[in-house]
Amino acid sequence: MSASFRIRRLAPAEALDAAPALGVVLVDCVAGGASVSFMADMTLDEAEAFWRAQATADDGRAILIAEDDAAIFGVVQVIPARPPNQPHRCDIAKLLVHRRARGRGAAQALMSAAEAAAAAMHRPVMVLDTVTGGAADQLYEKLGWTRVGVIPDFALMPDGAMAATTVFYKQALGG
Repeated sequence: MSASFRIRRLAPAEALDAAPALGVVLVDCVAGGASVSFMADMTLDEAEAFWRAQATADDGRAILIAEDDAAIFGVVQVIPARPPNQPHRCDIAKLLVHRRARGRGAAQALMSAAEAAAAAMHRPVMVLDTVTGGAADQLYEKLGWTRVGVIPDFALMPDGAMAATTVFYKQALGG
């Protein structure tokens, strides 16, 4: 398999058109055990509906994808905070990479693109959460994110087991 891929931001209409492909990525990640808000019995229809809702959210979010010649295989979102007292903050959400494309550096590339998108939105304070001790937990530390703390029993894994969640933040230089 070629290691080459592209990272790009989807326009809202493109994101809506990409909902089926993004749904496939989401279903694969959940089937692989990722705790990303969904349970093991999630259907492709539910996954596509989730991505259609994300694509039509009128909040200025950025949906960034990783794709190769075969298909979209990764995604991350940058979601601007809504409260009036947080115009400088955003959430990084749903970093997902299909199992067929893992190990190619896409997660790191998507996070770099997310940080650039946050900077372009003038949102230097970025926040995210992830399953404690998982691969993403280690990735965020490697990328210079600061661990805020761990919340025990925060969410369920797709199989129903309780999981702790680690909260991270990163502040852009000059932010």
